[in-house]
Amino acid sequence: MPGHHDRRPTRTLGRTTDETGAANLNPVALSTEWSRALSMTAPIVNAPMGGTAGGALATAVSRAGGLGMVGMGSTGSASKLTEQLAFFAGLNRPFGIGLVEVSMARDPLLLSTAIAANPALISVSFASTWEWVAQVHDAGIATATQIADLHEAQRAQAAGVDVLVARGAEGGGHGEPQIGTLPLLTAVLDGVEIPVLAAGGISSGRGLAAVLAAGASGAWLGTAFAACTESLSSETTRQALLAARETDTMLTREFDIADGYTWPSHLPERVLRNEITSINAGQGVGGLTAVHSAAEVVQRLCAEAAEMLSRWS
Repeated sequence: MPGHHDRRPTRTLGRTTDETGAANLNPVALSTEWSRALSMTAPIVNAPMGGTAGGALATAVSRAGGLGMVGMGSTGSASKLTEQLAFFAGLNRPFGIGLVEVSMARDPLLLSTAIAANPALISVSFASTWEWVAQVHDAGIATATQIADLHEAQRAQAAGVDVLVARGAEGGGHGEPQIGTLPLLTAVLDGVEIPVLAAGGISSGRGLAAVLAAGASGAWLGTAFAACTESLSSETTRQALLAARETDTMLTREFDIADGYTWPSHLPERVLRNEITSINAGQGVGGLTAVHSAAEVVQRLCAEAAEMLSRWS
């Protein structure tokens, strides 16, 4: 039966070490079958947000025990990816690379550059074809893609994708806003056999606990990391994110059209409500109250989630 395998999270106490051998405080390490397979100590992935998730943020998340993803969005290119990959030198932790079809079509070298970096995971979202799956698998790298409904999830599974990102309508940035995160996650978990990561509106330990308890193999978090010290966000953007409430986002195509980006009409972006600039943010933005390092975010979310899960168990 689809979704029958054991996805229950476990938690342990201990420390992790970075590539220098120095101990990083990790008071509660949550894990799932999927995160353990990737040698992660936290079932957390930073969403590969173009213009926000560069090499500094991705390496910080990986060092904290999650899976750090560097993102190439609308303006991504092989040369820009190469610049960000310099941050991964000497990183003895798994990391990933996130691409989108619009930038891959514009720069044919982008996918080959990502493959050559030998990450643990390559995610390609909003793709209309599946040839890239075999190319990535041929290099021994796992694949992921973002999906917005069960039919799309089953098509991706049939194409050989290894892990799905169930991105609900609450999520920031571009996406197909069809279904809320929780009903999407439950439908996909019941309808596929492969690991599923939950995305959209998750920015607290309570939210992380909820999706893990539902059976997600991990959480794919964007807004929660957007204001981190290691992100590429400007100080103005950070302050706007901290000042925002959960009701201060909107779906729009206005900024894409104004900037000449070729995103299709069914993929608007969720941004902070304003008329000046595009600041991607999901509905979990109200949970951001201060600027923290990525390690602090990972540790806090895991500690809060573990506490919640221990209450329920």
